[in-house]
Amino acid sequence: MKRYAGIFILLLTLSGCGGQELYSQLSEREANEMVAMLLNAGLPAEKVTLDKGAFAVTTSSRFFSQAIGILHANGYPREKFENLGEVFKKEGFVSSPLEERARLVHALSQEIANTIASIDGVVMARVHLAVPEKDPLNDSTKPSSASVFIKHRHGIDLLDSVSQIKALVVNGVEGVPYDNVTVALFSAEPLPVPQDRPATVAQSIFTTTPQFAAGFVGGTALLGGGGMWWWSRRKRGGLPARVGGAGS
Repeated sequence: MKRYAGIFILLLTLSGCGGQELYSQLSEREANEMVAMLLNAGLPAEKVTLDKGAFAVTTSSRFFSQAIGILHANGYPREKFENLGEVFKKEGFVSSPLEERARLVHALSQEIANTIASIDGVVMARVHLAVPEKDPLNDSTKPSSASVFIKHRHGIDLLDSVSQIKALVVNGVEGVPYDNVTVALFSAEPLPVPQDRPATVAQSIFTTTPQFAAGFVGGTALLGGGGMWWWSRRKRGGLPARVGGAGS
């Protein structure tokens, strides 16, 4: 009897662990990072495999808003940067010089922003390039310039890295003097602290949803009533002590 009761409770427990999807169409690496971050923050999280090699991250519906806040504060999901091959993918027979130039500037800004976003502590990076068009009839051209926006995690100090960030831009874009690169640093908000963490699986069973809690209590009562009926019938001789098997 105890064996069946344990199986029943286990099934109810597993049915209550179904999560609500946070983000989908993620790479496995990004999904792993997001799950690890939520688990370190004390929130339930799970990676779900989708079709075509994509993944999703889920959490309990009770902690949905807290999970979104933690991921957003850490820059997840990461922005998808375009590389040079994607920007210059051939889509037509002929491209105008203006289109080619605009795509080149956009590709350069994407490449540099992607590099800066890889720095530890950086949540978001944007690079805006101003590259004047060269005039073949004028030898003197205005120098190019760049503006770099960086949002970093709360408590991270990137002031000592500003010179290195400027050097990345200067060496990555032709005609940009060091003094024409502006780097603006902004700190993200502190991570939200979960107000109520699921201490144990058994404790979270009754806190996931009221409907599940009611179903769990009702199912347990039904199981207990059925067990009592079976035991009383057996004591009165209405049921055999053992059914089937050799020597019964």
